[in-house]
Amino acid sequence: MTKSTSSARFDELIHAPLRLRICASLAPVQWAEFTHLKQILGVTDSVLSKHLKQLSDAGYVQVERFTKLGRSHMRVSLTTSGRRAYVGHVAALQEITVGK
Repeated sequence: MTKSTSSARFDELIHAPLRLRICASLAPVQWAEFTHLKQILGVTDSVLSKHLKQLSDAGYVQVERFTKLGRSHMRVSLTTSGRRAYVGHVAALQEITVGK
């Protein structure tokens, strides 16, 4: 059994389409600014905030506020457990679609 197979775990929270896209957008980067995520996902502030709160409450993302050029900004990153859950979810989807 390969490592990805043993860690495959379907995650209901991540599986929601927008939350899956959020995790997929964050997976290859250290962090992303809220405005950038909002733009690439094509959603409103309130929709993105709602989904980020659900991911944050589960410990999957970390939201950090900071000031840049005198303006308040927010950046988001996957936590270690969030990255592990995302990778496991993708592995579970691969098992479902391709087979073991």
